[in-house]
Amino acid sequence: MRIVVSGAAGFIGSHFCDRLLGEGHTVVALDNFLTGHPRNLAHLAGHAHFQFLDQDITRPFTIEGTVDCTVNLASPASPRDYLAHPIETLDVGSLGTHRMLSLALEKGARFLISSTSECYGDPQVHPQVEDYWGNVNPVGPRSCYDESKRFAEALTMAYHRTHGVRTNIARIFNTYGPRMKLDDGRVVPAFIDQALNGRPLTVSGDGSQTRSFCYVADMVDGLYRLMLSDERYPVNLGNPVEMTILEFAGHIRRFTGAASEIVFQPLPEDDPKQRRPDISKARAVLGWEPRVPFEEGLRLTVDYFRALPSRR
Repeated sequence: MRIVVSGAAGFIGSHFCDRLLGEGHTVVALDNFLTGHPRNLAHLAGHAHFQFLDQDITRPFTIEGTVDCTVNLASPASPRDYLAHPIETLDVGSLGTHRMLSLALEKGARFLISSTSECYGDPQVHPQVEDYWGNVNPVGPRSCYDESKRFAEALTMAYHRTHGVRTNIARIFNTYGPRMKLDDGRVVPAFIDQALNGRPLTVSGDGSQTRSFCYVADMVDGLYRLMLSDERYPVNLGNPVEMTILEFAGHIRRFTGAASEIVFQPLPEDDPKQRRPDISKARAVLGWEPRVPFEEGLRLTVDYFRALPSRR
């Protein structure tokens, strides 16, 4: 297939491009580098089946030739990024999704969008299942991200129901791995950066809040399977193994060999207390579940950050 991928220079987007090319597809990659980085795609320069276009998908654009699938992975995804760019985040979830869906409609292509577990907000149902409508603050500081994704899901379903576009919606839970940004504020790169530089690990609240961490190769496999599926309603993609942030800090210290102390800071407003996906649907519909052991994924991630030139 010839597949258009927006947000291609981002963390998950660049890995997804690798998977598509590895499967023999042709990729037209779009990004405006608001939060993505050219180094994530540098290894694909000159690839016969890869084309990059510097494109903000909130602005009008055209793609020449046939397109079999459009994949919208474009959006700031970390709290630091979307709090710094709230209007751009809302724009890409609304205008950007609209333009990618319009491209799919124009080309008779299928469409996949990466939504988020943040659609569940600070959940009152645990673990989170796809038919839970969530507990989201629509006017809080995180709403620019949460509501942009909720709107994107609604717009995707409207295109499916109104125009018959073949759509897929992935609700992505915490993902980690190489190519994350050290300074994006998410707990995995933040703790690794602090540990490798001998600084204290800053834990929000008392560290009892939980997250579940899925290695990027597993996430990309789930996205790829979903893209090829006939499932039109949202599907959770994430690791159902849950741990507290304090436990995760202990793992980081062990893997890096750091003696960093743990210091506590105030919990951000609307920060979810629990986060764990119910992946029964992904198992049944996609035959998917995470396979990379946590210790292996964390080792690969720490090794990546150790080798970054910016740390030398």
